[in-house]
Amino acid sequence: MERSLVIVKPDAVARNLGGTIISRLEALGLKLVALKMLRMTEELAQKQYAVHKGKPFFNELVQYMTSAPVIAAVFEGENAVEAIRKAAGLTDPARAGKGTIRGDYGLSVTRNSVHASDSTETAEKEIKLFFSEKEIVHRE
Repeated sequence: MERSLVIVKPDAVARNLGGTIISRLEALGLKLVALKMLRMTEELAQKQYAVHKGKPFFNELVQYMTSAPVIAAVFEGENAVEAIRKAAGLTDPARAGKGTIRGDYGLSVTRNSVHASDSTETAEKEIKLFFSEKEIVHRE
């Protein structure tokens, strides 16, 4: 069964959209198998977004992601990564499309309400940054 990490970003948590976003993903038929609210440290944010290190927006992204609480969640299901990416929409909320999470709730490219893993390989690496295997519930 494929797993994917979702992070409800600070802008969405501040607007009380965590439950709404989680519900939308559960409605896809995906199983929520891990969930926690946390304040990301600078070290965690730098590891999470290491692929963007050196890009002009990297420092701003790290600063933003550590500025307030986030909700980290692991979803499991068939084609979980693809299903979540489709539900999230494009990174830019202005281009994401109505009916997608970012299209409906995103404020800007950085403050786009949600992070979604971009591949199964990335998902497994990201999940390990936020959860131990003991924290992931195995559901039938």
